[in-house]
Amino acid sequence: MSDVKRLHPLKYRSIFISDVHLGFRGCQARFLLDFLQSTQCRQLYLVGDIIDLWAMKGGFHWPDAHNQVVRAVLEKARTGTEVIYIPGNHDAVFREHLDVRFGDVRVCDEVVHTTADGRRFLVLHGDKFDGVVQHSLWLARLGSHAYDRLLALNGFISRVRALFGLKYWSLAGYLKHRVKDAVSYIGNYEHAVASEARQRDLDGMICGHIHHAEMRRIADVTYCNCGDWVESCTALVEHHDGRLEVLRWTDAYPESLAAAPVPEPAIALARAS
Repeated sequence: MSDVKRLHPLKYRSIFISDVHLGFRGCQARFLLDFLQSTQCRQLYLVGDIIDLWAMKGGFHWPDAHNQVVRAVLEKARTGTEVIYIPGNHDAVFREHLDVRFGDVRVCDEVVHTTADGRRFLVLHGDKFDGVVQHSLWLARLGSHAYDRLLALNGFISRVRALFGLKYWSLAGYLKHRVKDAVSYIGNYEHAVASEARQRDLDGMICGHIHHAEMRRIADVTYCNCGDWVESCTALVEHHDGRLEVLRWTDAYPESLAAAPVPEPAIALARAS
């Protein structure tokens, strides 16, 4: 991260991040650390799957960059940022400790966030709207393993592109937009989430879960998805006037890419090819 960004942090009213997957080899922890150190906010929402307990069951992986992300979050909480942790399906064990504070971090199942311009948004992870996760857990885990391999290849490709001066590009994200079933799944998920906000008489919904950053109007509600930090490196930010924006960190600050190492599984795939 450049000294300029350290001296002049980007200031937001609120920041929402989801699907970090600390403990997973495809986690882009260095990008996230760069983002956290470059920004300030009053409220930081961790919208689920921050720690990937599913991945850690297959083997412990916790490099120093993952420790630094945790320290950066705790430092924000210690110095006045309100940090709210909303567990997802990969870190669901924390749902056993709802309304408990771990230091300066509060754990909630869901919250209603009011923007500076008075709009009310339900904030939750979103796995409750995913029929595969809710009703076929074994299938979700099987899909997770295939997804892990795809992300390993994704990391290798992004590093090679960086060596040639090309901007960050996600193979996994590209395939999501090209595979008909994936596009249909994302659309169904978005409408299910928007319907929940409508039923609760809220202005919108802020969620994660499907690793697809988006902000759009669906009928009379605003659907917002924070995205993730394994594919797209995105966050949802609220400006001080209440305006919401999806921030793609590798597009906003592509120089961050140079500091990111090749994920270990990607190295292994390259050697095996």
